[in-house]
Amino acid sequence: MEPDASSAAAAQNPNPNPSTGPPPISAYYQTRAEHHAVVSSDWLAHAAAAASLPPSSDAADADAASDAAALLSPGSNGGGGGVIEEFNFWRRKPEAAEAVAAIMALAAVIRSSRATTMMELEIELKKASDKLKSWDATSISLSAACDLFMRFVTRTSHLEHEKFDAAKSRLIERGEKFGEISLKARKTIAMLSQDFIADGCTILVHGYSRVVLEVLKLAASNRKLFRVLCTEGRPDRTGLRMSNELAALGIPVKVLIDSAVAYSMDEVDMVFVGADGVVESGGIINMMGTYQIALVAHSMNKPVYVAAESYKFARLYPLDQKDMTPAHRPIDFGVPIPAGVEVETSARDYTPPQYLTLLLTDLGVLTPSVVSDELIQLYL
Repeated sequence: MEPDASSAAAAQNPNPNPSTGPPPISAYYQTRAEHHAVVSSDWLAHAAAAASLPPSSDAADADAASDAAALLSPGSNGGGGGVIEEFNFWRRKPEAAEAVAAIMALAAVIRSSRATTMMELEIELKKASDKLKSWDATSISLSAACDLFMRFVTRTSHLEHEKFDAAKSRLIERGEKFGEISLKARKTIAMLSQDFIADGCTILVHGYSRVVLEVLKLAASNRKLFRVLCTEGRPDRTGLRMSNELAALGIPVKVLIDSAVAYSMDEVDMVFVGADGVVESGGIINMMGTYQIALVAHSMNKPVYVAAESYKFARLYPLDQKDMTPAHRPIDFGVPIPAGVEVETSARDYTPPQYLTLLLTDLGVLTPSVVSDELIQLYL
């Protein structure tokens, strides 16, 4: 099936070099794809164990199997096209996160490689990884996914004792397994989150998050009675998309302007947010406005729950709001901005761990300090 014009436009490289020219506009906010990040060398084993949890129903099991089969079907290029073309093919699949698309594209590079030694294959993979990273230099998830894949290749010493073809097949299988597990991650998080949603509660959500939507969708299917306050999520208004999907599920929802969070916090029982990345401090990087929501919630003793897949754990340690790779988004105020007036266009902020209550992941329910300890130990 040929991609439409909008898909072709989204496939263009938006940020080839953020160090020159005007501030780059992150592809995340142009394509509405999610940021994902992965770093753990033993992530596969942990996630596989978490994903083996029994499904909530036969229908859920069938859905998961169907999703996995769709994800792991052969790519558009059969591994024979360029890494960017393969990446864009996987990225267009509704259930494939950006990080997974990168991993699957790199797996396709291995599959189509004509290298005859592991050293040659590593060099080829490194070039492909660098090309993927340059596709959007502002993306946390894209860079982390490529680094994780390369980590698995360069740190698997026992493969040196295998025949090359066997080692190559093992790497392909491992890369594809990442994609399969990622599909189960959201369903696992949704199941683990149900104990935190009580009948009659009011939940505040910020912008659009696929994993938060999955949590609320499962709660509604379990006939839990709750309502949702959804921030508008300006300037790209992702909260309106979230409210539309919640309303379609029959969930009572009210849209708030972003500046009404403190005004409405008295009505809220808990806050649910997603994350672009979970960092080594145990804090999160997410869409702009998450930090101020967490501050208000913390000051009023409201729990803040972060729903995040384990492959979003990133090897980053921001010290403040400016200690991150800049990502920007266009802002249209609807009226002309006078010359000389500076506009803040930063796309994301950092929420420190002391303002978060729990992280609900496919590895289990974690405190921010546990996340911090595990990530730091991985890279000692």
